[in-house]
Amino acid sequence: MDIGVDTGGTFTDLICRRPGHSDLVLKVPSTPSEPSKAVMNGVRQLLEAAGDEVGSVRRFVHGTTVATNAVLERKGADSGLITTAGFADVLEIGRQMRSHIYELELEPETPVFLAPGARRVEVIERLSSEGEILEPLDENSLRHAVETLKNEGVTSIAVCLLFSFLNPIHERRVREVIESEYPDLSVSLSSDVDPAFREYERTVVTAFDAYTKPVLRDYLGDLATELSAFGVDAPLQVMQSRGGISAAGTATKRPVRLFLSGPAAGVIGGSRAGQASGSHDLITVDIGGTSCDIALVAGGRPLVRPEGRIDGYPVRVPMVDVNAIGSGGGSIAWLDEAGGLRVGPRSAGADPGPACYGRGGQLATVTDASIVLGVLNPDYFAGGSVSLDRQLAEQAIRDTIAVPLSLSVEQAALGIHRVVNAQMAEGMRQVSIRQGHDPRDFALVPLGGAGPVHGIPLAEELSIDTVIVPRHPGVLSAEGLLVAPIEHEVSVGFPCDLDSAEINALQKVFDDLDSQCSALMNAEPKDAENIEIIHAADICYVGQSHYLDITVDLADPSVLDSIYSDFIRAHEQVFGYSTESPARIVNLRSIHRSRGREADVPITIDPISGDPLKERRSVIFDTDSSIEIDILDRVCLPVGAVINGPAIIEQADTTTVLHESWTAMALESGELLLKKE
Repeated sequence: MDIGVDTGGTFTDLICRRPGHSDLVLKVPSTPSEPSKAVMNGVRQLLEAAGDEVGSVRRFVHGTTVATNAVLERKGADSGLITTAGFADVLEIGRQMRSHIYELELEPETPVFLAPGARRVEVIERLSSEGEILEPLDENSLRHAVETLKNEGVTSIAVCLLFSFLNPIHERRVREVIESEYPDLSVSLSSDVDPAFREYERTVVTAFDAYTKPVLRDYLGDLATELSAFGVDAPLQVMQSRGGISAAGTATKRPVRLFLSGPAAGVIGGSRAGQASGSHDLITVDIGGTSCDIALVAGGRPLVRPEGRIDGYPVRVPMVDVNAIGSGGGSIAWLDEAGGLRVGPRSAGADPGPACYGRGGQLATVTDASIVLGVLNPDYFAGGSVSLDRQLAEQAIRDTIAVPLSLSVEQAALGIHRVVNAQMAEGMRQVSIRQGHDPRDFALVPLGGAGPVHGIPLAEELSIDTVIVPRHPGVLSAEGLLVAPIEHEVSVGFPCDLDSAEINALQKVFDDLDSQCSALMNAEPKDAENIEIIHAADICYVGQSHYLDITVDLADPSVLDSIYSDFIRAHEQVFGYSTESPARIVNLRSIHRSRGREADVPITIDPISGDPLKERRSVIFDTDSSIEIDILDRVCLPVGAVINGPAIIEQADTTTVLHESWTAMALESGELLLKKE
């Protein structure tokens, strides 16, 4: 069997896939103080439900928030920073850009907590802007610097020397000295983590790597030990922010690549659900309790951005392009000073949660509105594991929204839904229209516990006529882990005007990058077969500060001309204009991708025999008057079944709301295909 486990802030999701059986899915409460505890609890319950021996586990893939939480909660390692003499304060100076330009009192926007002043030291060395040695590394100054950091209690060191991305010789010597004389210290080199120009960004991402490396190493090491002691012999693999998985051992060497582990898995799962139903151009919308993660998939591949942000700070590593906004089931509805209805970004969270949870929450949320409108069944929330109180939901909406606005409770609930849908639709425009894509050419894949509740209203906001509801939307991130490819990416700075670039020089660099990727791929717990190799270059106009990722085909005899023409087209699509100005290469990149073994386990869809009609219930859609509609059980829908809206289709992990003039078909692959008539 194959097991995927995705750890979230509230729940840890698990899925088990076996030949000849339907998928087993499970949600268990997360244990933030000790994440592996929830993982092991879930694994025990999953294997007990499967009735199989632990030795039959062949793959174990994990999506984790440990690296992200270490940053958000400031619980990373006591890290230090070694720089070239004169550059110790790059981390604190940062850039002149400020995200809140109208604030009267500006707060620092640089992650100084990664290495405060006393934990930033300098060494004597210098390279030129061409990577030539101007001043050799002074190893006495290095030893003094490391001893200073040791006295400050540092356990992990980031090394970021000037122009090391062109010539890493000094950084590698620094690591050799530290590992030989101070073997207890963890080391992160900027030439390994982010070999590209821009000193501040390179320093930040290397410091983040050093800050999270000991934490992630301990967590994954302990989890692997616990799994082995429990009898699970399958090697541990981890989801990366780029959307591929890697061996846990490799992940601990590059922890900064795991910041978007969970959301990336959801996008991969959504992409596979779309492909199974014949759609390759998708917009995925993952609606959870506190946030909504939106991503675009073009041609079956999620869009990847070269840089992300964590807690507001730039992290220059490739990440699936996810637009996260503060809109979810637990988002709180409130009135601004002008009496306008707003929803989020503040959330009721899991404790006390929405008012309908009955745990003391007094403020109206999106989930409370869904209860009042009748789209959620109070007795079947999360498969019946949580009982909701409709009266508490009505009271919260009445007191905080309806009475101040002189509306009925039902009108206020409709208003909450309309506002949150408008916010999420705007987030969808950000990942589609803003990047030159027409959303009408895409299908919508709603996931997360609340995704299919809002799927059709979001589709109608952007004139999308196809919605694909996956088999298990509430645990799709866990399912995405099992279908994600094994992938490794290595890049290097290559500053060169495109007009003066030579194909032989490009070929030489790509050969070296391919060798590094092959070494990483060979460390995976599988034979490296059917590997797809992708070469790319970051291209910009000469003098431009941002760049675009352009695919490089070395077999093309006019590859340099093709790079330029592709860059012109991409610039026109993304920014709405282009010129014939000279362009330059910034970085070169090699990606090796292997599909993995997910195709070895055929997906079995085994509907439960019986009448899918559970009941009829009054639901409010567009006005404050209700209509009585069919409530169906998804597990009883036979393949090929067609449902005409309005109707509601319930399952343990979500509720699909089918509006009037929409139809739903149960596909052989297990997805629900919703089409506008």
